[in-house]
Amino acid sequence: MSFYAAADLNDTIVAPITPPGVGAIGVLRMSGSNAIAICNSVFKGKDLTRQRSHTLHFGAIVNPNNKQVIDEVLVSVFKAPHSYTSENTVEVSCHGSPYILQQVIQLFITGGARLAKPGEFTLRAFLHGKLDLSQAEAVADLIASETEAAHHIALNQMRGGFSGQLQQLREQLIHFASLIELELDFSTEDVEFADRTQLTQLVQQLLYALTQLIESFALGNVIKNGVATVIAGRPNAGKSTLLNALLNEERAIVSEIAGTTRDTIEETLNINGITFRLIDTAGLREAQDRIEAIGVEKTLQKIAQATLLLYVFDVTQLTPAEVEKDLQQLHPNDAQLLVIANKIDELDEKTENSFRNLYPEAYLPLSAKQGNGIAALKQALYQIVTGQTANNSNSAALLQNNAIVSNARHAEALQNAREALQQVLQGISLHISGELLAADIRRALAYLASITGAEITPDDLLGNIFSKFCIGK
Repeated sequence: MSFYAAADLNDTIVAPITPPGVGAIGVLRMSGSNAIAICNSVFKGKDLTRQRSHTLHFGAIVNPNNKQVIDEVLVSVFKAPHSYTSENTVEVSCHGSPYILQQVIQLFITGGARLAKPGEFTLRAFLHGKLDLSQAEAVADLIASETEAAHHIALNQMRGGFSGQLQQLREQLIHFASLIELELDFSTEDVEFADRTQLTQLVQQLLYALTQLIESFALGNVIKNGVATVIAGRPNAGKSTLLNALLNEERAIVSEIAGTTRDTIEETLNINGITFRLIDTAGLREAQDRIEAIGVEKTLQKIAQATLLLYVFDVTQLTPAEVEKDLQQLHPNDAQLLVIANKIDELDEKTENSFRNLYPEAYLPLSAKQGNGIAALKQALYQIVTGQTANNSNSAALLQNNAIVSNARHAEALQNAREALQQVLQGISLHISGELLAADIRRALAYLASITGAEITPDDLLGNIFSKFCIGK
């Protein structure tokens, strides 16, 4: 392998599995055939090599050269194959001093271990069949999860919910693929083992299931990564006031002086488990100086990257024609839009209707300063992303009994598998040869297999996936 040489996987490896820095407890993990013996060589207490798996032992780590006690510790013993990696494993709980942890690691390295590479423990779990590839990737997502919904998706995937569904799809397709391959062996006798009508029905069922999974990526992606939400508009429209009202804190400076916000301000807002990455931007106008020009340029860049655009305007200062002109220039075609009419408490109903009629489905009136309409805005944000009202649901409930795709690599592989199956359907309708039909089925199976690692996975793919893990996982 490019990142993990095959020979390295026979080494005994060690790394901290708690975050760096001072803490009450620090934990080291060591895995490999010699892990228990290496730890036992510097452990003063019971003979660890003679203890049962899944047992905990109190003792001390002692430097064998000068007999100095490094720390009193608890050692957890896990014997192969009953461990996270399926190898002999010890986990040593020390006091959380970086010095202590480094001294213990150094003793283990002197005894024959080496430092683990990022994700190497989970890589070994995958290679030993403890996890499939999608479950292994879910481990990293679980560690990074910041909301209940993100935690739910990652935990469900790590437990095999997603890969279990894929396995069912693959097994059905493999059955027909084997029958078509059998036909090729009897091609001179013009026999047909695979019923084309049944195959058509199966492929249609598979296409429906794949489409459901692919469409779930829109929700899974925003739950995992958050929604890039840009607050934009002209100077003094109330953008910073709106940001403060959404966060319920004075995060941005609010002033009557135009151009107060020169740079972007980014904060996160959690609404029922969905994270919105709020980006307050500089007011859009003809820049008065070089610094403001840079701020306006950054605003335009953020708008181009937005998933959701909150266009804020002061209803007492702009006309409907000016609002429409702004949005024709600003609104990215692929971004969701909310048109926020601010200072609505200062406007009469007749004038407001002229604004409302411009964008009836995206229009939302409020008073950021008074706080009126903020709850309705949060409701609208949540509903745009989930299709559900925030009062009646939460994002974790949306995920119950549903397989959700949150990994971009998985979504791409599912797209490719769907395209291959569409080729199968087209081939059946055109009565193409079994050889060409089998090639398209094999292609679909290969894409599905690349998600779970059910077949040989390219080394560079493994290196790319596991090198992004944290040290100690």
